[in-house]
Amino acid sequence: MEHMSQYMVTFIESGGLLAPILFISFHLIRPLFFLPVMLICISGGMLFGTVGGTFYSVIGITLSSIIFYGFIQNMPKTLQRLLVLKEKLIGKRFLLTTSQIALLRLIPFIHFHLLSLCLIEASDSFKDYMKSSFISNIPLAFIYTSIGQAISGLAPIYMFAIIAISIPFIFFIRRKETYIKWTDFFQMSA
Repeated sequence: MEHMSQYMVTFIESGGLLAPILFISFHLIRPLFFLPVMLICISGGMLFGTVGGTFYSVIGITLSSIIFYGFIQNMPKTLQRLLVLKEKLIGKRFLLTTSQIALLRLIPFIHFHLLSLCLIEASDSFKDYMKSSFISNIPLAFIYTSIGQAISGLAPIYMFAIIAISIPFIFFIRRKETYIKWTDFFQMSA
């Protein structure tokens, strides 16, 4: 994976004026190579600085979210399978808020598109999904771009400390109500 990131940095640096377009396109093809979002954002910080890297990363991540939304809406069986997987991992009655998803996206080992699926489930329309997706992408792009390469060199104890600090925030900004269907509450016997 490190070899791929070095190749990507060299390729983009030689791109000149096309470098931002190439960088944004790497965000779009990132899922095909199973590269983490943070790796692309860190590279953006090294190439374009904090402001430029954040700007280009937000554009790339948002376009990636649009593509995911389009694919998942056109594949209902895959959507149902992913929703079953999400229910097993997160829970059936637990809807994440945009703030929670923004914080969860900062944790490197949580899948980006699983959180996008949670946004789709919590959104009423495409416009609502895009607004929530855009808002939850900004902290991810800013943090990883501004930290740059330093985040990749963090010791595991520091990463554990960041996660331990993030978990209480996720708990306190959660959605406070739970909806239970009548049939789930009163189990009907057949």
